[in-house]
Amino acid sequence: MRILVVEDETELATRLVAKLAQHEMNCEWVSSAEDAKLLDAGAFNALVIDLGLPRASGLDLIRHVRARGAATPILVLTARSSWQEKVEALNAGADDYLVKPAHVEELVARMRALARRAAGQVQPQLVAGPLTLDPSLKHLTVNGEEVSLTANEFRLLSLFMYKPKQTFSLNEILEHLYPLDQDRDRNAVEVLIGRLRRKIGRELIVNVRGLGYRLMD
Repeated sequence: MRILVVEDETELATRLVAKLAQHEMNCEWVSSAEDAKLLDAGAFNALVIDLGLPRASGLDLIRHVRARGAATPILVLTARSSWQEKVEALNAGADDYLVKPAHVEELVARMRALARRAAGQVQPQLVAGPLTLDPSLKHLTVNGEEVSLTANEFRLLSLFMYKPKQTFSLNEILEHLYPLDQDRDRNAVEVLIGRLRRKIGRELIVNVRGLGYRLMD
């Protein structure tokens, strides 16, 4: 999953991004609503937004994202715990609300649930054709048989299965797999796609000429 974290406390954001990375989540972090507005919310599987941001508030950012038509799930992570603020955030367009301090395992579980619902899947596992992927256990079966994946293979397959039938360009795949501060190699992505095809079936990952790749279900 590719996550955008909008949090103005540097130490907290750094710890959060590191912990989410341990759960195979690729996070981008910005410290203000203004910086977040420059990014394409639709390029992420979920947004994690603090309400108490400097200048423009988290509520302002949520309203901006929804006004632009982005349906990306939004989870509010904030120290504000009054029911009035929860109602205001949900009415502004947030999908979930979690009060700090929060266990990272709960945050991860909530984000995965939001991403599943956004993909139209209600079961804990993601299903596409012969593929069944359990994001929490990092467990894949193909036609009922278990198949082992490397970390990057898991991230790539998760990208396809959270957004089935969507075509992803090489640049979008690179953004999903690697943080901005890491080197990105387009050839490595093509090698990775080849390895994944051999494991799940070549026919399941389709090359859309001039556009990129998508998963067949």
